Amino acid sequence: MSDRSNSKPETGAFFARDRAWHPPAFSPGYKTSVLRSPQRALLSLDGTISEITGPVFGHSILNELDNDLIHNFARPGESAVGERIIVHGRVLDERGRPVPGVLLEFWQANAGGRYRHKKETYLAAIDPNFGGCGRAISDDEGRYAFRTIRPGAYPWPNGVNDWRPAHIHFSVFGHGFAQRLITQMYFEGDPMIWKCPIVGTIPDKQAIEQLIAPLDWGNTIPMDARAYKFDIVLRGRRSTLFENRLEGN
Repeated sequence: MSDRSNSKPETGAFFARDRAWHPPAFSPGYKTSVLRSPQRALLSLDGTISEITGPVFGHSILNELDNDLIHNFARPGESAVGERIIVHGRVLDERGRPVPGVLLEFWQANAGGRYRHKKETYLAAIDPNFGGCGRAISDDEGRYAFRTIRPGAYPWPNGVNDWRPAHIHFSVFGHGFAQRLITQMYFEGDPMIWKCPIVGTIPDKQAIEQLIAPLDWGNTIPMDARAYKFDIVLRGRRSTLFENRLEGN
């Protein structure tokens, strides 16, 4: 399979964002959104060339263990503690076309629900062999994969007894800054998803279900790791009009 990570990407304008699909910026049930939300009406601006044509990433920027969170911070001969899993999927646009050469960064709590951060206050133990972050680049067909530990749930100071369900954070850089996406992946069958105030800000149940990765038994490795499939959809581009004919852009 050829590496097209540095091939010339599409440069047409992106589809407008569907704001009814995303959570509103002001969501009082999610306390920190109150201060983060805009105080004035939003303005719609056309994208510039730099915003619709970059950035582009190559596989050469990755280290050997960047997509293996079980080992990338572990001492020699040791591994992170917890349920070993594989997360994989495809990066597509709104037309269902693969988006190759996408940089995906991911970070998460450890198996006990604790982040490796100096300001972390949760009482769960730190795993010295788990850093909790990694990255990958999508291939020619938009596919990506990484190995990690299933994260634990943890409490957070939003309400009296609010807990975050097990989740993995994703930061995605597509072929233009309009395809920049930061999101979270949840796990099939977790009842805490529907009790989470952050999840509750999303107005469409179908949109929430797109954030839940189903167990993928077919890609589970016996005696090693279960697999979860998580496809990511970025904004697509408009086709280019040439003399009133659609030219497949």
